[in-house]
Amino acid sequence: MFAFRTSLFFLLHLSVLTLRFLSAASAACHVDDESGLLAFKSAITHDPSGMLQNWTSGTECCKWPGITCLSGNRVTSIYLVGQSGKTNSFLSGTISPALVKVQNLDGIYLMNLRNISGPFPSFLFRLPKLLFVYIENNRLSGTLPQDIGNMTQLNALSFEGNRFVGTIPSSISRLTGLGQLKLGGNFLTGAVPAGISRLKNLTYLSLKQNRLSGSIPDFSSFSDLRILELSGNKFSGKIPNSISSLSSKLAYLELGHNSLIGQIPDFLGNFTSLDTLDLSWNKFSGTVPKTFAKLTKIFNLDLSHNLLVDPFPEMSVKGIESLDLSYNHFHLGTIPKWVTSSEIIYSLKLAKCGLKFKIDDWKPSETYFYDYIDLSENEITGSPIQILNRTDYLVGFWASGNQLRFDLSKLRIVKTLKYLDVSRNKIFGKVPAGIIGLQKLNVSHNHLCGQLPPSKFLASAFTGNDCLCGSPLPACKKE
Repeated sequence: MFAFRTSLFFLLHLSVLTLRFLSAASAACHVDDESGLLAFKSAITHDPSGMLQNWTSGTECCKWPGITCLSGNRVTSIYLVGQSGKTNSFLSGTISPALVKVQNLDGIYLMNLRNISGPFPSFLFRLPKLLFVYIENNRLSGTLPQDIGNMTQLNALSFEGNRFVGTIPSSISRLTGLGQLKLGGNFLTGAVPAGISRLKNLTYLSLKQNRLSGSIPDFSSFSDLRILELSGNKFSGKIPNSISSLSSKLAYLELGHNSLIGQIPDFLGNFTSLDTLDLSWNKFSGTVPKTFAKLTKIFNLDLSHNLLVDPFPEMSVKGIESLDLSYNHFHLGTIPKWVTSSEIIYSLKLAKCGLKFKIDDWKPSETYFYDYIDLSENEITGSPIQILNRTDYLVGFWASGNQLRFDLSKLRIVKTLKYLDVSRNKIFGKVPAGIIGLQKLNVSHNHLCGQLPPSKFLASAFTGNDCLCGSPLPACKKE
């Protein structure tokens, strides 16, 4: 009996020790992972927010900020993200090639760290389990490697917001497993490789804000594409018919700031899932297709800075959030009803749209959430005070070159207001002291009078009025 109890005690004790050992093993940091991660930290020269301060030798690296372990005690992802709005939330330095020691990595997320520099991290080729790469908004530079297509296991690849130059390697066509490809915000040049059409699993393609040229490639094979961002390049020619094959699922189509020509194709009206359409700053001519009446779900529409002419189609949008039709050849007369009735609109830009009405008669369903209103270069009369004084989040109001007549001193300048341009109107009264909180101001060429409040603005912001005085204008005369 004693021997049995002794054996039982030994077995129980052995079990406890084994459990403790297994627990310790699973909690401890694998030597290769610790070495690779600490080498990464050593290559960081500046960490003002202490993002990596708890990365210390001999501690459980699976509990370090930004580290995830989903395979026992092996590190599987690095997730370090700088917080926008916090000036000290960044990292300076390079990406240590010693990260190759962390062989179980399936995800690298180094986003908005701003000051990470160096060339394309070639050690990525030697991480066999790597699926997701998001190294965004940093300062990586040089060219993309010609053999980038060898990382065929990838599901997502993003080097958006860096400083890469040169062309997009043709081998990228071999990354057929990609669901997301984001190379926007670099300095890439040349044409988009024709082989990109082989990436049939893409749901998100962003090549925006580069220097890419040539015609828009054939995207007809992208049956699952939901986001296509090509704005801010040098693409030329017409919108290809192949784009029409994306109509069932595409939600974001951004082609603004290119050199595209011709008429806006009718088939864009068939994109019934479209949330955002940006065709701004091109050379589109002719009329906007009547088929746009079918875009009932669109929230953001930007056709500004083209050569478009009347008539503008009657649309049936249920709730527009952002609309910009500025600087075409429209003669709208009044603000469309489908805009006025929107209860979720925050940005309305109709500069030089042939508006001719009394603004007091404009009764929008909602003004509280307006951020931006641009009605410049029209023939609008009356006073906008009633509308503007009901906005609590207004950031910018532009209405230069109209026939507005109101007392500027009665304008309620909310804390959010940063931009105010009401130059070349018939505005009277005094300049309110609240202008001190603005970033840009232009009240020139009106009928304003009186001493100016303290401000940082140049004389050009106030010139051409009846009797304004005081810095930066000449001093007021003593009575």
